[in-house]
Formats: sequence, C-alpha cells, structure tokens
Amino acid sequence: MAEKKIRVLVADDEPDVVEIMEKRLAIAGFDVITALDGREAWKLIVERLPDVIVLDINMPGMDGLSILRAMRSAPPTSKWQAVIIVSARNQVENMHEGVDLQADHYLTKPCSPEDVVSAVRLVMKVGPLKIQW
Repeated sequence: MAEKKIRVLVADDEPDVVEIMEKRLAIAGFDVITALDGREAWKLIVERLPDVIVLDINMPGMDGLSILRAMRSAPPTSKWQAVIIVSARNQVENMHEGVDLQADHYLTKPCSPEDVVSAVRLVMKVGPLKIQW
C-alpha cells in the first residue's frame, strides 16, 4: 500500500511567494494545495483537511490570525492541523500572539523555501502530528 503524502496548504496573498513555496514543497515530496486569500484558505482547511498549514498573517478576506483562532476554537477535524506562520511581522509581540493562538512554528519573512520545508518537517516530528518521515 502506498504511503499517504503529507498535505500542506500554503496560504499567502503574494502569488510569487505561493508559487515558489508550492514548487519547493512539492519537490520535497509533499502534496501541496494553495490559497491566495484568507477566505479561500479557510475553505480549503475545512474541506481538504491539510496536515500542515503554512499561513501568512496579512491576507485579504480573513487574516491569518483569525484563521488560526477559528481553527483552534472550533477545529474542523479531530486530528491536529499544524500551523506554521510565515509573516513579515517580525516583532516579538507578533510571535507571542501566534504562539498564544497555538501556532506550531513562526518564521519571519524574508525566509528561504528551504526554511519552510525544514519547518514543515520539524512540526511533523515534534508536534502533535508525530508523522513518520
């Protein structure tokens, strides 16, 4: 039986950022889905149930922190969905806010696609997911 690929949602309102992350995560072996705004991201989180969500904070429609708040207060699934915030908001207060809302990891922009791949692998190993990689 084939091993299930880890599904990663990349949600960012910058199409170039989404395209670069999507390509690099796919090369790393992940099943990648994308969203260019917060409402689309929320819809995909509920319908496609990604294992890991790479989430920008500043997005139209619904910002990343609102998405994270909704996920943690009314989870769309009984399994843990890991969240990695990738944001230009690089102040300590911003990071604390993400962690307080139960983000699993926080990267600041600019970051490399390799940083994102490493973060996805990290949350899979140490987070509640504990998926074998």
